[in-house]
Parts: sequence; structure tokens; C-alpha cells
Amino acid sequence: MKKSHLIAAGAAATAAATASLLGAAYGIYRVWFYHAAEPEDTHAEELARTLPYGAQLKQDAEALAAAPYESIQITADDGTLLAARYYHHADGAPVAIIFHGYKGFARRDGMGGYTLCKRLGYNVLLPDQRSHGASGGHTITMGVKERYDCRAWAYWAYKHFGPQVPLFLMGVSMGASTVLLASGLDLPETVRGIIADCGYTSPHDICRKVLKANLPRVPVGPVYTIGRLGTLLYGRFDPEDADCRQAVAKATVPILFIHGEADNFVPCEMSRENFDACASPKRLVTIPGAGHAVAYYVDIPAYEKAVTEFLDGCLHPAENPAGTNSQ
Repeated sequence: MKKSHLIAAGAAATAAATASLLGAAYGIYRVWFYHAAEPEDTHAEELARTLPYGAQLKQDAEALAAAPYESIQITADDGTLLAARYYHHADGAPVAIIFHGYKGFARRDGMGGYTLCKRLGYNVLLPDQRSHGASGGHTITMGVKERYDCRAWAYWAYKHFGPQVPLFLMGVSMGASTVLLASGLDLPETVRGIIADCGYTSPHDICRKVLKANLPRVPVGPVYTIGRLGTLLYGRFDPEDADCRQAVAKATVPILFIHGEADNFVPCEMSRENFDACASPKRLVTIPGAGHAVAYYVDIPAYEKAVTEFLDGCLHPAENPAGTNSQ
């Protein structure tokens, strides 16, 4: 075979391999990180039939769905439109900003927090994370960009409600990691505390964990590397750019970590790692028997006690310190 033919064959093989690699990278990005907004559905009817606490969950879902709200829109640092629902309960009351999870809905993932905060007389802001609900964008970045959206909502609340109104950042699952990552940023001085329910340690860690769990016969390292290429090329973000442990190591506001001990999706150990790395006043509460993102409903009394004590400690630190650095 002539040298020119060998060169051409080699070039064709290289092109085919490159095309296959890019196709695989795009496929992983499309399945895991691309997300077009969908109509909200809390699945309350199905949950009420299948879960032991389903009746309470359905009741809370219906109450939230019927509650009056104000639609709010702001612009993210990168120009993405962000949307939220604001629920007003009392003038001058603290405001809880609650972030939902991966491919979730504000009115589903935030139900437990909303229910408790309403009972306490707090006002509640339920943002739609980017590429979810009424917010813009089409890429879930697992907290890499969402942390800045969280900061943007905190500053909106600071400017809107004034310097006398305390703010609390709360989140479930990816929303928990969102608020933990935001803890290392320059937040408004009125942010008094952060509550992270079943957050992961980093996008890198949770992606590799999910890969291993769902594709046990596939080598995690190469697949993750190809997926990361997809996020870089098509999602314009790097999952290596965020780590909750590094963020909370710079935190100054108290943080309450909550996790279900039976969580098979985001291991409880991840909250322990985040807790250990946290530099600010902190507390870790684990709920026996609770799976992913359902700790509130598995043990409502324990959950409400932990959160209520934490919030009260943040508001009245001299009387009841919020951060006891305890587990």
C-alpha cells in the first residue's frame, strides 16, 4: 500500500475515533446534564399510595399548591433568567430561600421546609434552579453555576426586604450542595444560617458514585472522563470546579447538615465529610431509616426539633448558640 494510502487510512481512523468520542461525550451530557424545563408534577397521588407517610406528603403538597404566591424573576450573573415563587406569611419575618434538587421541582422538594417555615411564620422563596421550571437555561451544572444563582437570590432578598430581615438558605439534595457551595461566597450580611438536607460532597464524587451504582460492569474512570468532556464542550462547565468541602471550609455562617441514614443515592457519609470540613458553627443530624430527600417525612418531630432549634439559635445566638459543632 502506498504511503499516501496509509496516511489517508490513518486519518480516516482518527476521524472515526474522534467522532465516536465526541458522540459518546454528547450522549452522556444529553442524558445527565441537559434538561429542558418540564411542567411541575409533585406525584402526590402516587406517593400517597406507595409511601407510609404519603398521606401527610399529599396534604402538604395540596396546601402548597393552593397557597397564593408572587412570581419573581431576576437575572443570573451569566445572563440566565431565574424565576421563583414568593410566599408571604408575615411582614418583617425571616425569609427562607429553599432550593430543590436535580431534575426536581420547587414545590415538591421544598414541601417539608415550606410546611415548617410557614408554621414558624417565616416567609418563603422557592426558586426554580436554572434549566428547571420557569427559569431559563438548559444545562444542570450540579452546583457549579447554581451556587452563584443562590447568591443572586440572597442579594435580591437583601435588597428587597432590607437589612433588618434575616435570611436563611436551605436546600435538598442538589439544592443542599448548592447552598453549601454558596457558603464559601460573599453572601449578604443578613444570611444568618444554612440548612443542607442530604447534600453531596462534589459533582465529581456524586457523578462517579452514580456511575458505579448504575453501570457496575463499566470502568468508572474512562466513562467519567468522557462525560466530563461532554460537560466542557456542550454544557460549558467543569464538574471539577466545585467542592462543598472546600466551600464550607471558608464558611462563616452556621450550617445545619441533615441526612437520612438509609440514603442509597447520596450516601450519608458525604454529609459527614462536609460537616468535618466546615469551619463555621455546625451541627449534623442524621435520621435513622430515612432514604434520599425524605428525612422530614420519616421523622417529622426529630426534623422539626433540629431545624427549629437551629433557626432559633441563629436568630438569638446569645441565648441559644446555633452552632454547637455537634453530631
